[in-house]
Amino acid sequence: MEIKTYLKILRKRGWIIVVTAIIAGIAAFGFSRLQEPSYRSRILVSVLPARADWGLSNSTKDLLRNFQTNLMTHRMAQKVIDQAQLDMNSYELLAEVEANPEPDRFLIEIVSKDPDPQTAILIVQTMAQIFVDEREAWNQEQDKRDRIDVTIVDNARDAPQWRPNPRMNALAGLILGALVGVLIVIGLEWLESGVIRTPEDVERVLALNVLGAIPPGESDKAAATRKAAQSQSPVPQT
Repeated sequence: MEIKTYLKILRKRGWIIVVTAIIAGIAAFGFSRLQEPSYRSRILVSVLPARADWGLSNSTKDLLRNFQTNLMTHRMAQKVIDQAQLDMNSYELLAEVEANPEPDRFLIEIVSKDPDPQTAILIVQTMAQIFVDEREAWNQEQDKRDRIDVTIVDNARDAPQWRPNPRMNALAGLILGALVGVLIVIGLEWLESGVIRTPEDVERVLALNVLGAIPPGESDKAAATRKAAQSQSPVPQT
C-alpha cells in the first residue's frame, strides 16, 4: 500500500484511534485513583566476613541465600509482629515483605509494602534489628576470625508511595487504547477490502485503468418529481 493510501485511511478512521486512546487513558487514570495506595520502605543490611579471606568471603556470599530464607520464615515474622506490636498475623506480614540478597555488595535488602507508610518503615526496621541481634548472639559463640559481622547500613527513614501511579497508568492506558484503535481500523478495512465503491477500488482490484464511468441513473422519486414539475409548468402561447 502507498503512503497516500495510509493517509487516506487515517483521515477516514483516525478518530477511532484517538477516541479509544482517550477512553482507555481516562479509564486507567480513574481506576488508579480508586485503588488503595500502597507505600514501600526498604533497608539495607551489611553482611561482611570478619577478615579479608577469599574462602570466607565466598562462604559469606553463599550464606546470604540462607539468611534470606531465615528472614522469610513465620518464626521471624512472628518476632517482628510481637516486637513491633502489629495487628496482623505472620501470613499477612510475609505477604508484604521481601528479602533480596546482593552477593556482589555483601548486602541484604529488606523491603516492606503496606497501606500505611509508618507501618512499612516499622516492619523493615524491626526485622533488620532482630536479624542483627540474632547474628551478634551467634558471633559471641564463634572465634573472632570466623565471625560474620551483620550491621544495618542506614535506618529506614521514608516510605514513598509505590502504587498506584495514576500518571503512568494513564500513559499505559493511552498506548493500549491506541493499539486497540489501530486493530479496530485494520479490522474495518479488512471487512471493506472486497467492497468496490470508487474508480480507485476498480483499478486496485482489476489492476486496470478506468477509462470512463457511467453516471448514476435518476431515481424513480426524482424522475416523478421532475415530470410533475413539467406538467404543472404553463405552456407558452404563440
